[in-house]
Amino acid sequence: MYRIWLLFDPRRALVALFAFLFILALLIHFILLSTPRFDWIGGGAAVQPPAQMTTLPSSQ
Repeated sequence: MYRIWLLFDPRRALVALFAFLFILALLIHFILLSTPRFDWIGGGAAVQPPAQMTTLPSSQ
């Protein structure tokens, strides 16, 4: 494993990794915000609960 770090500068590799992960996280969040179901900021159509709720049978 140490030979990999002989090929790459650890600081540069970790900065590149964190930058990639941050951009990926932003991309995923913006994709979710563009859908009406997962738009938690714009107040899109709220998910409606089922019309009829059933209760669990009692365990007595």
